[in-house]
Amino acid sequence: MHKNKKAKKSHTLLRLFKMLFRFYPVMMPLVVFLIIFSAVVSSAPSLFMQNIISLVESSWQAGDWGAVSGQILSLVGVLVVFYVLSLASAFAFTRMMAIITQGFLKKLRVQMFGGMQKLPLRYFDTNNHGDIMSHYTNDIDTLRQLVSQSLPQLLIAGITVLTVFCIMLYFSIWMTLVVILGVIVMLLITKKIGGGSARFFIRQQKSLGEVEGYVEEIMNGQKVVKVFCHEEASKADFDRVNDELFRNMEKANKYANTLGPILNNIGNVLYVIVALAGGLFLLSGTANVSISGLAFSISIVVPFLNMTKQFAGNIGQVSQQINPVVMGLAGAERIFELMDQEPETDEGYVTLVNAREENGQIVECSEHTGVWAWKHPHSADGSVTYTRLRGDVRLNHVDFGYTPEKTVLHDITLYAEAGQKVAFVGATGAGKTTITNLINRFYDIADGKIRYDGININKIKKADLRRSMGIVLQDSNLFSGTVMENIRYGKLDATDEECIAAAKLAGADDFITRLPNGYDTQIAANGSSLSQGQCQLLTIARAAVADPPVMILDEATSSIDTRTEAIVQRGMDALMKGRTVFVIAHRLSTVKNSDVIMVLENGRIIERGSHEKLLEEKGKYYQLYTGAFELE
Repeated sequence: MHKNKKAKKSHTLLRLFKMLFRFYPVMMPLVVFLIIFSAVVSSAPSLFMQNIISLVESSWQAGDWGAVSGQILSLVGVLVVFYVLSLASAFAFTRMMAIITQGFLKKLRVQMFGGMQKLPLRYFDTNNHGDIMSHYTNDIDTLRQLVSQSLPQLLIAGITVLTVFCIMLYFSIWMTLVVILGVIVMLLITKKIGGGSARFFIRQQKSLGEVEGYVEEIMNGQKVVKVFCHEEASKADFDRVNDELFRNMEKANKYANTLGPILNNIGNVLYVIVALAGGLFLLSGTANVSISGLAFSISIVVPFLNMTKQFAGNIGQVSQQINPVVMGLAGAERIFELMDQEPETDEGYVTLVNAREENGQIVECSEHTGVWAWKHPHSADGSVTYTRLRGDVRLNHVDFGYTPEKTVLHDITLYAEAGQKVAFVGATGAGKTTITNLINRFYDIADGKIRYDGININKIKKADLRRSMGIVLQDSNLFSGTVMENIRYGKLDATDEECIAAAKLAGADDFITRLPNGYDTQIAANGSSLSQGQCQLLTIARAAVADPPVMILDEATSSIDTRTEAIVQRGMDALMKGRTVFVIAHRLSTVKNSDVIMVLENGRIIERGSHEKLLEEKGKYYQLYTGAFELE
């Protein structure tokens, strides 16, 4: 399990690097080069210091400062040049990393959102919306810190440690071994404390998503909370998830804040140990073992002290970056999980096209004539046939379950001929909305067939299938913008006149014209500034402007009072004229004039027929209509 986690993190980091280099194929290699250059150059002064001290030492012994002063000044000049180059390269890569980081996050958000639009409805039904939103906020923010700060710092520290280690070996292997012993202690402590910190930082990210999900849920249901005086219970539930977040954050930061001071003090102790070891080696006359072949002298010990500080400091820097790296990788894993979700599959090849009739034949055309046709290519002989869109929908022996273990619909067989109005009635959970979800292919059936104008809907492209249908849901969903923009959402190229005509048809024009700015009135998200009835009227107008041949009305009038319902019903009657309509309603008064009424119970059709026929049978529908069994 532990190996799998490490492999997953390595894979995530590798994938992150690949994306960075793919998005910025020129800037990223340049940044890496500048980071390496800056790290190497910043380590070089130790070499110059050794040479300078050696020259001072020799001039002191010879008693002739003038002989070496010129060499020392030239070395100092070169050292200044190195420092300037290091500063310039650090400035350049820092500026470029700011550009890369923000650009990378922008592209990543675009990819995430674009991929999310392709996900099936099942994903949103089974995942907390607040947790999904957390991918765009908390996870992106941890990734920002990882890319802009932690990864460059790790690379700088790693190159610096490697460079300094090589210089140490060049000067003295004995002194290097002393430093290595101290570093081993630092690494063991880092693994112990840093590992615990990383574990709780990962939990912190998950807890943060849960808190955001809960807050989003309570905000959406604030009216219900107020109505049922559920404030104290909501606070108690929030305290529970918030306390979990607090515990994880406290433990994570406790470990993280402890690590820094411990490593700093170990570095100081190591500095003292190296100084003592160097002094002992000098006093004892120990033979030096090194790549350079230099003997032990003060010119080696003094630079070694500086390198020890640099070495230990960069090891500490690496340790300090463990937590941001772990948090960033945890955020990246969550982001990649969203991006790797299987998109909605679509094997359809039959498309919806504009058409016109010529000599009794359906012919495809570019302009909208009010006639639609299904374009059906045949791979066998390469021919193409056109079937006029009429709105004939038939379900044959359909079974379905949201999970394989539990079947929701059993052997559903029904047909709606073009222009017919089919109503579904039954208790909550009977399967009414599920049937309409299957017609839209929000979910795919387990068994049976659904045909649309004689074509298996699995052969029709989902976008074209849904474009041929209008749907008005029980919950009205409006977006931030003007009233006109919300109506136009049903048909983005609709003119103002078409939107106004649709509003009049739905019975919404009367209240819209009484708004402060009429159709240009700004409304908040979810229409919080409008009544539920007004919101529903706008969603009906949105469906009307799309002018689809098939309409699905899922409890479309459930949020509207009786007087408004009468107004809407007239508009809906006009809207439904000449169209195939599926109506789901609890108010049986809205389905009386349907051509056929389907009564569902436990996922089965138990009765079907016209209003009058079902009343004569005195079955379940009769009980519902006469009040012997009241749905509402």
